[in-house]
Amino acid sequence: MNGTSIRNSSTIAIIDMGTNTFNLLVADVSPDKKFKILFENKLPVKLGEGGLSNNEIKPEAWKRGINAIEKHVSDAKRFNPQQIYAFATSATRDARNGKEFVADIKKHCGITVEIITGQHEAELIYLGVKQAINLGDTYNLILDIGGGSNEFIIANNDKIVWLQSFNLGVSRLMQKFTTSDPIQVEEIQTLEEYFTVQLAPLFDAVQKFKPTTLIGCSGTFDSFRNILEHRNIVKLTQDPWSEIPLDVFRELHSELIRTTLEERLQIKGLVSIRAEFIVVATVFVNFILKKLSITQMLQSSYSLKEGAFAKLAN
Repeated sequence: MNGTSIRNSSTIAIIDMGTNTFNLLVADVSPDKKFKILFENKLPVKLGEGGLSNNEIKPEAWKRGINAIEKHVSDAKRFNPQQIYAFATSATRDARNGKEFVADIKKHCGITVEIITGQHEAELIYLGVKQAINLGDTYNLILDIGGGSNEFIIANNDKIVWLQSFNLGVSRLMQKFTTSDPIQVEEIQTLEEYFTVQLAPLFDAVQKFKPTTLIGCSGTFDSFRNILEHRNIVKLTQDPWSEIPLDVFRELHSELIRTTLEERLQIKGLVSIRAEFIVVATVFVNFILKKLSITQMLQSSYSLKEGAFAKLAN
């Protein structure tokens, strides 16, 4: 963000260029660090489709990405924003043609995209979650499940004590591991064995800081909440966070891993692009809960975009 800050009330647009979806948030940001959401939209892009395994943005995904940015920029301009910020994450930063892709966005759409590191991504996620949930004095484990990478942050309301980005996003996992429909027990075991090796630094950090609350954000956890709200299991509110009781999650997890894609597409509250990825995502979350001494799970509706607003406001 190059040191930019907000001194007067301003309308700002943030575009979060994820691996599966490109998200737009337009808000008025005031000098007292508050923001009022004016408009938001999510577009399925599947930027990493077919290319994550060899670090490349494929032509069709490239075209979908440009079209999504054009749409988001057009929508944002209806609110006359002072600035449109765009952040590219895992699929773009790892792609050998990622810089050419953002240059093409500049050419076609007139906006500059910042390719952020996994650490910067995690920091923005933390700032976003802080806008939704009072993290208190004790340490929490924050998890953002993306398409290309997953970010873990251990933090309380005052500070981050540990963070790391892992290339374990759901799209990346699905390109690396072939799974059946519905997924089979041995395939879950293969995934969990892989997680055990890859997440060794997380286990060391958790042993040191001992967080007991898991706070999940972005599409996977939004989907859990939406499904449970449709079933009147979780209370429907306008709050930017919700508790997902662990026993309720485990029941939902058991259901999801037994479903086919066709069956998941019929689940109320689960959007079509999430239906494709939710099984691997729920296997990942269930693994984390089994492995760690988590006693509470919360969902945050705020993540990277809201964190970007918070950083600008400061």
